[in-house]
Amino acid sequence: MTDPTTGSLRVNGATLHYEVRGQGPLLLLIPGGAGGAASFDGIADDLAAEGTVATYDPRGMSRSTLHDPEAEQQVVEHADDAYQLLELLSPNQPARVFGASSGAIAALHLLTAHPERVERVVAHEPPVVEVLPDVREHRALLARVQETFRAAGLMPAMAVFAAGLKKDGGATEPKPEMKLPPQAAARAERTMTNLPYFVERIVPSFMAYGPDINRLEALSNRLVLACGQDSHGELPNRAATFLAEALGTKLQHFPGGHTGLTTHPAEFAEVLRKAFRA
Repeated sequence: MTDPTTGSLRVNGATLHYEVRGQGPLLLLIPGGAGGAASFDGIADDLAAEGTVATYDPRGMSRSTLHDPEAEQQVVEHADDAYQLLELLSPNQPARVFGASSGAIAALHLLTAHPERVERVVAHEPPVVEVLPDVREHRALLARVQETFRAAGLMPAMAVFAAGLKKDGGATEPKPEMKLPPQAAARAERTMTNLPYFVERIVPSFMAYGPDINRLEALSNRLVLACGQDSHGELPNRAATFLAEALGTKLQHFPGGHTGLTTHPAEFAEVLRKAFRA
């Protein structure tokens, strides 16, 4: 793996750590969940063979520090962080953007807020539950997660959250997760320190976000909504599917499940390259 060039960028309320590989047109990768720039280690070098690839730690995670540690988190601010990175790293031309999970929600808002800066967005399983017909059930899940976090702590809250993500009355039993290779397992272990912040600050605000359907429909020629081949029936997959139907666009299937970029990196990178070429 090639060592990237690293930098820091001061934005409103935070200082972002970012990493850059390669040369040429920019591809910005926005991580989701409790992951940071390291969540793209399995695909960044591969993608950098065809251009510049930038990854970063979202504000409040890993090496990207909040100026006010207690600050509430909003999708709008996270999307603006991505915009500021585009302004820094690709000031003269629109860039390609990939977002995973909560990072895909930030990417959707980036597209609607600054379409002039974006050539194309690939949004992999954004958990935009507000588009679902059973949204009240999912709002209740989020409330239970927060109640459990306050009353019993992190791991019980994560168990409630994970069960809710898997739940679908008409779904078959989810396939077991593939065992992660040692490097990926080590990265996953490092994200544990970000989990309390993710559960308490990111989950409530991001999963309450309602995308601007009309705006996205007008920009649908620059948007690819994607989901995992193995995550059918899971909540983020359902949300992406419903959003694609609302926009009248075709859903792109990627290898693996919600974390396919980690479990199937080579195959995931190849499908991602094709999604940007289409």
